[in-house]
Amino acid sequence: MLSKFKTKLQNKGEVYLRVKVRPNAGETEIKEVLEDETIKINISAPPVKNKANLKLIKFLAKEFSVNKDDIKIISGGSDSLKLIKISQ
Repeated sequence: MLSKFKTKLQNKGEVYLRVKVRPNAGETEIKEVLEDETIKINISAPPVKNKANLKLIKFLAKEFSVNKDDIKIISGGSDSLKLIKISQ
């Protein structure tokens, strides 16, 4: 589901993702990619004390095979809609 974004990361060394998160979900998983390329992700952590954001970063680091330090939340830190930058 994320192959297009992974290819972009490999070719350009960075990729920006628009992510819509749903915290307090049963498990952390990608639900769908919308037509506007927004990625809907369920997060199993609560939106308290940055726990959901940390879980999202850990999840994306595993999905994109990068270090957690290579993932930055550019905007939307306290919102459900976030802009994320992943570098290599």
